[in-house]
Amino acid sequence: MNIHQGEIICIDKPYEITSFGALARVRYLLSRRLGVKRVKIGHAGTLDPLATGVLVLCTGKATKRIAELQAHTKEYVATLQLGATTPSYDMEHPVNETFETAHITREAIDNVLQQFVGEIQQVPPTYSAVKVNGDRAYDLRRKGKDVELAPKTLQIDEIEVLNFDPSLMQLTIRVVCGKGTYIRALARDIGRALNSGAYLTALRRTRVGDVRVENCLQLDTFKEWLDQQDIEMPHLEAKE
Repeated sequence: MNIHQGEIICIDKPYEITSFGALARVRYLLSRRLGVKRVKIGHAGTLDPLATGVLVLCTGKATKRIAELQAHTKEYVATLQLGATTPSYDMEHPVNETFETAHITREAIDNVLQQFVGEIQQVPPTYSAVKVNGDRAYDLRRKGKDVELAPKTLQIDEIEVLNFDPSLMQLTIRVVCGKGTYIRALARDIGRALNSGAYLTALRRTRVGDVRVENCLQLDTFKEWLDQQDIEMPHLEAKE
């Protein structure tokens, strides 16, 4: 491995850690292994703290590929709780509103999901990193300010129902989509299309491009994996 020339390292991001937190842990271990102060590293697409799965990290000169990697198709498995919403459309915040669900059937779900396949318009969640006049939307929301975000055009290639439990009103779907898709916002919009509400109770990114989560490294065993790698050490000028 040549960390300076550039490597792509794929991590299965754990639950309740930020993407930056996972990156910082990998950077620390790489820097310590190389004996340098700080390795250059970036990630190709953020995952929410409550989401798990594929996080693509680029080191050294490979950071120039981040924009290319961010454009790759992504696959997610998401579990939605129907009949309720939260301010962030996931479990980061408590339920703030509940809705009727007696009318929701598997047939109704199948019909609604087809509305979201293809090129669609999606308004990002206000609890997101989208910038509003230089400020992050989630920072404004946490300060109690109202936030209005413009819809974005994006592509959803597939939505497949993996499981629907009518007794719990929980729906698990597989989503294949393009860059910029917020699965939390998709959950919100599916709930509204069902004349009800919905928020995420689980989200896992299972694929980015050709990288599948089953082939990713585990963060808690990354040091052991790194210790086994043959790494080219940085060139140091000889002192006279």
